[in-house]
Amino acid sequence: QVQLVESGGGLVQPGGSLRLSCAASGSIFSIYHLAWYRQAAGKPRELVATITTGGSTNYGDSVKGRFTISRDNAKNTGYLQMNSLKPEDTAAYICNAVIRASSSSTSPLLTYWGQGTQVTVSS
Repeated sequence: QVQLVESGGGLVQPGGSLRLSCAASGSIFSIYHLAWYRQAAGKPRELVATITTGGSTNYGDSVKGRFTISRDNAKNTGYLQMNSLKPEDTAAYICNAVIRASSSSTSPLLTYWGQGTQVTVSS
């Protein structure tokens, strides 16, 4: 009932920028935790950045100072601004969100994953 759809990936030269979006749709009362992960070919999934409902953020060491995570609660959308991209940033970028479907006190917090959007950094 809830879908996460990422967009904004593509091919970019080293030093360039991209902005990824993660749009949540379906039965959503509130999005709590929102995060971006990435997975390069042959490597384990890596946490890139997280943001809480209140806007507190956390970043993986490899992207600190270059990437910025943000969210628009009115649009149920998260973003990842990526600057100063490096070839080692090449990966599928996957959105993750913890969502409550309704205002009922019995409505559970459920975790959802998007399908991912490919980012390739190459000259």
